[in-house]
Amino acid sequence: MPPVSTRPPVVRISGSDLLRDLDLTHEELLHLLNLAGEMKGSPKDYAGALAGRSIALLFEKPSLRTRLTFEVAIKQLGGDSVFSEGPVGGREPLKDVARNLERWVNGIVARVFAQETVEELAEWASIPVINALSDLYHPCQALADVQTIQQRFGNLKGLKLAFLGDGNNVAQSLMITSVRLGMDFALGCPQGYLPNPETVAQAEGLAAVSGASLAITHDVAEALAGAHAVYTDVWTSMGQEREALKRKKAFRPYQVTEELLAQARPEAIFMHCLPARRGEEVTDSVIEAERSVVFDQAENRLHAQKALLLMMLG
Repeated sequence: MPPVSTRPPVVRISGSDLLRDLDLTHEELLHLLNLAGEMKGSPKDYAGALAGRSIALLFEKPSLRTRLTFEVAIKQLGGDSVFSEGPVGGREPLKDVARNLERWVNGIVARVFAQETVEELAEWASIPVINALSDLYHPCQALADVQTIQQRFGNLKGLKLAFLGDGNNVAQSLMITSVRLGMDFALGCPQGYLPNPETVAQAEGLAAVSGASLAITHDVAEALAGAHAVYTDVWTSMGQEREALKRKKAFRPYQVTEELLAQARPEAIFMHCLPARRGEEVTDSVIEAERSVVFDQAENRLHAQKALLLMMLG
């Protein structure tokens, strides 16, 4: 008689795709964070969970963390991955790409320039599609980030996350995920770099339910006041190179220095999704400080994505 498994049951994600953060229900989000912690602590218990499964990684943008953590996650779970870099749908219609892939693999992980690309892939493919980054959202990064905060502070509810810089895809996913978990969220950004109004409206509704606060301000001190975690990202992302000089000037007051970090709580941690341009959005001394958890975040990309894959494909 085979041994009885002591692993907690895995909740299957109700939707077929993860295209944006809200594709996970609140209960699924909580379960995913718990499962990621379990998988991090006992990785051998889940070996073989994706045996016989193959997943296509479609990347329009170069990547270190996203590509390698998904490849390692799939391998550690007993599955196989195939990688393709370059424009998705450049040589043929996206609907044809999607319907070819569904005949060969069990899931698609797509890192793309435009949200419309993952939306169209999901529309035509009968297999799960995971958004590994688009211009609007970066849900996999947000999952690893809240896992990192949870590991440092324990409960998430009542904490404050301050994001300094562009109201970009990372900021938008963090905004949604933070407030629905009861974390206060403050975005400090310059004029002209606000997040998508629709995303802000969604976050305001979620905050009203969870009791969290949401603040979007141009005042750095206001954003940092009482923050348990201070987060920043590059000022110029791939595809925005022509705006680099303009962005450097606009974002200079939001550079995370030791003096600026001191405006947060004494126990505040520093966070960055990486890669970082040291000397621009953050100083080298801050990213190398003991309170920096940037490499914990990078590690947790592996565990959060393993939990996500298991819940979608296991």
